[in-house]
Amino acid sequence: MLLPTGWKIATVDELKANVPRSCAAGPFGSSISAQYFVESGVPVIRGGNLSDSGLKFIPEDFVFITEDRARTFKGAQVVAGDLVFTCWGTLGQVGLIPSDGPFNYYVISNKQLKLRPNTEICSAAFLFYYFSTEHLRRHFQDIAIGSAVPGINLGLLKRIKVPLPPLAEQKKIAAILTAYDDLIENNKRRIALLEKMAEEIYREWFVRLRFPGHASTPVHKGVPEGWRRQSLGTICSMVKRGISPGYDDQAVTIVLNQRCIRGGAIDLGFARTHSSDVPKEKVVQFGDALINSTGVGTLGRVSVVGVEGSGWTVDSHITICRANPLKAHPFYVAHTVKLLQTQFEFLASGATGQTELNASLVKAIAVLVPPSALSDQFGAIASDMSRQQCVLSQSTQNLQKTRDLLLGRLISGKLRVDQVDIQFPPNMRESARMSYFN
Repeated sequence: MLLPTGWKIATVDELKANVPRSCAAGPFGSSISAQYFVESGVPVIRGGNLSDSGLKFIPEDFVFITEDRARTFKGAQVVAGDLVFTCWGTLGQVGLIPSDGPFNYYVISNKQLKLRPNTEICSAAFLFYYFSTEHLRRHFQDIAIGSAVPGINLGLLKRIKVPLPPLAEQKKIAAILTAYDDLIENNKRRIALLEKMAEEIYREWFVRLRFPGHASTPVHKGVPEGWRRQSLGTICSMVKRGISPGYDDQAVTIVLNQRCIRGGAIDLGFARTHSSDVPKEKVVQFGDALINSTGVGTLGRVSVVGVEGSGWTVDSHITICRANPLKAHPFYVAHTVKLLQTQFEFLASGATGQTELNASLVKAIAVLVPPSALSDQFGAIASDMSRQQCVLSQSTQNLQKTRDLLLGRLISGKLRVDQVDIQFPPNMRESARMSYFN
């Protein structure tokens, strides 16, 4: 490898901190198994807390062990600034322990390795970004041992070579990439907040029945005057499964699958392209509710289409639920459908692994329908929020593409930091700004 002037090659072993157990494996499996988990204590980092897609850390779904037991695993303890690698299973996952919590320290599981970098010669953030590159993910696969469950051991990790610029340049590279990550995370938080706001308005108006004018509206047997109970089939113009697509990697038309339906939103990262003929009615529309309708685990998940004129369709494992706007606003219907996930799961039938949600059962579900003026009032609010989410989502995708392009070029030295013109927005974290300019 031809390195830029001032760069050098160093192994992971040469980059570890000058303290005992700075590069170590997790505890032996049986010593940190489920029998030792408790309600609270020291969190154990597992594969779900790491990512192979650029996220530094996923601070959720922890299991815990007692403080006393954690103290026996000194080599497996990690703190802010440490790197954690998955060594068995999903190779390529890497995490950087954050300085802002949520815990003071953690213990890695038996399927992780840790690295505490020597901060006098290398930046932990720079190393995280280096190990997040596609090149390193492929390298982990190439050096893996084992066949049924591929893995790496501590010796293999220590021998990995890292192209290392001077420390000041490492910090500036990390700061540039962190700036993009901060903007991406800020957009994601704003998208989640808009989603939560729309859901809270729906619950306030249509579940708690504290809608505009509720104080002067008589209620009979739990139903406000002027409201009615109707089946989804009555207020929808279509409740149908999607197509059986002919996948084509050279095509441009997107078909969504069940993995795209998550968190109430649509994740195009799992979508594919196809070249099939699509009936006009099965091209998704703004405000459609998409219901996962096959299998277990994801069946019943609902996402709302917040993109206008996308041209997307869905495969046959997803049900399109489309409102009749003469009966109720599409976004009122879509948010109503989103709250029915538990009911969809209950209605599913079939053998294990082949459970299905029948469209006729979806149509038969009775829901409360408010007067059209109130439905339209909520729909106007929710659809406007959805448009804002769409703008933020597109911005996020553009930021991610730029970040990924910069990542590979900066980490390899093909692009130097003095060639990058970053205009930090006003909401950029001050720490990232200072790291870059100092």
